[in-house]
Amino acid sequence: MDITAVSKKIRIGNVEINSCVSLSPLAGITDFVLRQLIREYSNNCLLTTEMISSEALVQRPDCNISFTNEKEAPVAFQIEGHKPDLMAKSAKILENKATIIDINMGCPIKKIVNGNDGCSLMKNPQLAKDIVIAVKESVNVPVTCKFRLGWSQDSKNFIEFAQLMQEAGASAVTVHARTRAQMYSGTADWNELAKLKGEIDIPYFANGDIISPETAKKCLEISKADGIAIGRAAMGDLSLIYRIEKYLNDGILIPEPDLKERIKMLRKHLDFQISFRGEETGIKFFRKFYPAYIRNIRKGAEYRHSLITELNYNKILNIFDEISLNA
Repeated sequence: MDITAVSKKIRIGNVEINSCVSLSPLAGITDFVLRQLIREYSNNCLLTTEMISSEALVQRPDCNISFTNEKEAPVAFQIEGHKPDLMAKSAKILENKATIIDINMGCPIKKIVNGNDGCSLMKNPQLAKDIVIAVKESVNVPVTCKFRLGWSQDSKNFIEFAQLMQEAGASAVTVHARTRAQMYSGTADWNELAKLKGEIDIPYFANGDIISPETAKKCLEISKADGIAIGRAAMGDLSLIYRIEKYLNDGILIPEPDLKERIKMLRKHLDFQISFRGEETGIKFFRKFYPAYIRNIRKGAEYRHSLITELNYNKILNIFDEISLNA
């Protein structure tokens, strides 16, 4: 398989991305390891880090949460918080590593919004604008924002919010096509996103329910977006973004990896986590990925239970072999 994909270009500020596909930030998921593995398939997609707390980063600027290397570029570092000065300071700390600084205004998790961060900023557009202005003034790389349709069905303000972010200096936005009230339930409303077309002059990425090359194409057609952002669907298929790029750019539909291929990806992913974090920590950290890799198979629940409770590396490999043999 040719693992170099090229899709249409998108200009974000003074940066040109040779793809219309990005990896969405996912806490505890889009770490250095996952980003490196996805980069082995796609040279061009925009990768995004896990959400980074601005307060924690300012307090500990040397923490390895901001770990990266030159192979990752183009990569956006996503920061979260609600204090413009701290957001600006954290962006400055990351500037020399980042292609782009992204601001989280869409996380719906209770502990985040209760701290006035994430999607709670959609209820305080002026504060959100102040944050973008402060971050923009502190760095020389483009600044982008990720948010939702709104706080609830009765308060969808994504169009006005996007316009305000553009006015503040954002070079692109990503919109998850659900409200905060929906969390991750229901269906992403790509039709709603189409209302953004012509309302802002900066690129916008559509996010939500994109799980295959076919859904990626459909989302772009319906939402009229300039690009798409892939989230949880990439957890159990390292090749997904590449396959999407290949389909959108060349019209070539590469089949989804079969179970044996997924087990090979799974083992490579686990081995990389162990080399990065150490054996015990790496194995424990990796438990969240098993359901994504091992899905829709016979005895799947039994295998997943065995894997998430097993700490012995060799026994884990034996389970992998058993799954492959029974595929």
